[in-house]
Amino acid sequence: MGNPNWPRRSRALSRTKPESNPPIVTGKNKGVVEFQNMLRDRLQPLDLEQVRVYPLAQRQSLSSLEKLLAGAEVPRPCPSPLLSLVEECARRMRAARERQASVILLYGAHLVKNGALRLVNSLIDAGWLTHAATNGAGSIHDWELSFLGRTEESVRKNVATGTFGTWDETGRSVQLALLAGALRAEGYGRSLGRFIAEDGVTLPAPESLTAALRDEPSHPLAPAQAELLQAMLKWRLPAGRLEVKHPWKETSILAQAFQRNLPFTVHPGIGYDIISTHPMFNGAAIGRAAAIDFRLIGRSVDGLDGGVVLSIGSAIMAPQVFEKGLSCVNNLRLQAGRRVVLDHTIYVVDIQDGGNWDWSRGEPPKDNPAYYLRFCKSFSRMGGTMRYVQCDNVAFLQHLSAALRQTAGSMRPLETAAG
Repeated sequence: MGNPNWPRRSRALSRTKPESNPPIVTGKNKGVVEFQNMLRDRLQPLDLEQVRVYPLAQRQSLSSLEKLLAGAEVPRPCPSPLLSLVEECARRMRAARERQASVILLYGAHLVKNGALRLVNSLIDAGWLTHAATNGAGSIHDWELSFLGRTEESVRKNVATGTFGTWDETGRSVQLALLAGALRAEGYGRSLGRFIAEDGVTLPAPESLTAALRDEPSHPLAPAQAELLQAMLKWRLPAGRLEVKHPWKETSILAQAFQRNLPFTVHPGIGYDIISTHPMFNGAAIGRAAAIDFRLIGRSVDGLDGGVVLSIGSAIMAPQVFEKGLSCVNNLRLQAGRRVVLDHTIYVVDIQDGGNWDWSRGEPPKDNPAYYLRFCKSFSRMGGTMRYVQCDNVAFLQHLSAALRQTAGSMRPLETAAG
């Protein structure tokens, strides 16, 4: 599935190396001078544009879509005590949707790698969710599966050979999606979902970008226009349609959310994800898209009164993003004379034992190791009611889907995207 016709970088626009700092004045102890020279050298960042990348099809991928989906279709057991929590969750989701409150799904990359794509898509299709969010890795696995039908690699082996994450189409496609989506003021999730659903992207002519920057340099989209213009010139990206086929896009959560107009946000970290290893890596484009998505999830949190949050297999992103989003919402509400978000229920689902702590008792003391489980502690502080469900994430979604089907029909599906 590698594409040998990807445009390559223009040598004429290669970045020049920064001038060397003047030599440190000697006359000091030789060891001190050598140490300071070493520190001076460390102040020069790596030139990541020189990283060699390889066709994604050449990678030995550890997970195939066929096996992942088949594995997720096999019913998995759920202990009886947990089934009551699953059934409670289904009832509260229905009640939330009937009162037009938010039902937010936050998930980690393992939910994708465990093959739960169709389970999540069925919840979207039936109108049970009002927002979905994942981290950078969750979006990358989703994209690779829709493009190649395979994902995941051996971190141990590939770091040792300098090839971990250095896959051309993955980094290039995500960057293109975000650069183009920024011209529509779209965030990470919607930009990449559109890229998958529409099999590529249409780039404007460089002349039109130059004219826009010249005519309105202070326009809110000017930074995005400048980033795309620079990328097009540096990497010889042609104007017009750049087609990237996604043969397995029907399984993509990103694409399904885009097509249903479901808010889907991605919350990456700079340097966290394999797209950082690509020569086209652009921290400004990623940061801009992630900033839009943070504001979008805040909008969904503002509708959470009497709603439900599902945090499934996300130890860091979900609690960290949610607590900041909730704080912003409460800040704005109090300024407007409104009450803070209340009466929401948070279901935290993970295979870990929760530190052997009964989280219904509240937060453990600091000398208890369970106190340092961020995915439990943060959510226990977020008001409302927090339930910890120690369960395999696929098994939880299987039983939740079954419980929702047993209720009186589905909710009204979301409308299909219209461009």
